[in-house]
Amino acid sequence: MARLVVDPAFVVGDLDRRLFGSFVEHMGRCVYTGIYEPEHPTADADGFRQDVLELVRELGVTAVRYPGGNFVSNYDWEDGVGPKDQRPRRLDLAWRAIEPNQFGTDEFVAWSRKAGVQPIWAVNLGSRGIKEAVELLEYCNLPPGTELSDRRVANGSPEPHDLKIWCLGNEMDGPWQIGHKTAEEYARLAEETANAMRRVEPDLELVACGSSNAGMPTFGEWERVVLERTYDLVDHISLHAYYEPHDGDQASFLAASEEMDRMISSVIATADHVKALKRSDKEITLSFDEWNVWYQQHFPGELGLGIREVGPLIEDSYTVDAAVVVGSLLITLLRHADRLKIACLAQLVNVIAPIRTEPGGRAWRQTIFHPFALTARYAGPTVLQTAVSGGPEIDTAAFGRIPALLSTATYDESTGETAIFVVNRSENDKVDLEIPVTGRRVIEHLALYDEDRSAVNTADDPDRVQPRTVDGTEIVDGVCTATLPPASWHLIRLS
Repeated sequence: MARLVVDPAFVVGDLDRRLFGSFVEHMGRCVYTGIYEPEHPTADADGFRQDVLELVRELGVTAVRYPGGNFVSNYDWEDGVGPKDQRPRRLDLAWRAIEPNQFGTDEFVAWSRKAGVQPIWAVNLGSRGIKEAVELLEYCNLPPGTELSDRRVANGSPEPHDLKIWCLGNEMDGPWQIGHKTAEEYARLAEETANAMRRVEPDLELVACGSSNAGMPTFGEWERVVLERTYDLVDHISLHAYYEPHDGDQASFLAASEEMDRMISSVIATADHVKALKRSDKEITLSFDEWNVWYQQHFPGELGLGIREVGPLIEDSYTVDAAVVVGSLLITLLRHADRLKIACLAQLVNVIAPIRTEPGGRAWRQTIFHPFALTARYAGPTVLQTAVSGGPEIDTAAFGRIPALLSTATYDESTGETAIFVVNRSENDKVDLEIPVTGRRVIEHLALYDEDRSAVNTADDPDRVQPRTVDGTEIVDGVCTATLPPASWHLIRLS
């Protein structure tokens, strides 16, 4: 019998709702026939698919990063504004697709407002630099009266877009990136870009590029070099990571949150090292602005793509195991709520996404939609520490011997509700769990699991995998008891 203890007196930190962010890149069908399809039966006057907007709202997304991703490092934002019949068709070097530029800055701001999300903007520090970043900021945020702000007004947006969160480039440590730079080169450019952008608007939130993944040979050293130059000018440093099973090792895949946890802890340690070197009182926080399950072994690489019109690209179908992993990654993000302030599930629609669409047709929820939506809906404003004892352990090739259970909890003082999120990462063994909760009652116990762990949702069977209401979870003599099947994600709500 495993025992999980949670107490509102033991706090991790306040939950920043931007942890439930996502990501829209001009890649594959994320934009075109994803969020934007003027010919679709549900499209509104702006060309936005209403069926997708409804699912985005249900998903509970709070912020969306745009326009990339690798795409941004060769993107001229000016191509995507103004009369649509005058916008150029360009070759996107990131994904080797012909970009029609029918959806750009003003369209994304309008879509964000309809979706009820906060835009997070990335600037091109690959093929461009300081001048273009400042000009985009002027176009977006200044009131009428300058050439660029007046151009925005002429393009149909009289009020400033008031964009507050800006990413200083994307994955600049990666040799695949257009304009790839060394840590020293990027740090200098980011420093000067941040300084110039703050001349326009001092109170922006700026995100410096961290490593594109923890396996990069420069991981750790990159963060140190970048932060030593930018520490006083930026608010956050970014992390990116994608997870998949390797060589059929599902045990390590189900435990992928261990890798995420170690990466977060390492970046925090590096940021605090720089803080100590600078004798600073300022604390850098983290933006995990790309994360998800991605079966990268199925992707041929950028140079394996032929030049073509925009079409399907890495439209992974997600299994039950993938949904359990996504649920555990969300738990890990919450467990670092004291230092992690932004996170973006990458991406939002079609491209390794929780939402899938057919051109001109249906939209549906993938398996990974459900743990994200339920966590976003029920996570309270305060994240609590949890302690698990007596539970089983599992052996993994990647991480050694680890606890089968991973958990976190949140508390809402205004309602008295505690939400407990827990994953059983064991492939084979159920776990009986008890939670001391004197004076409480069970509101609901929802679980995501399936006897067929390879099951997926499709357009023809969109609800094949969905959360189940678990009966039999009850409180007896002040103890809540529940049974957690193998490879399962759970939400237990108490009041």
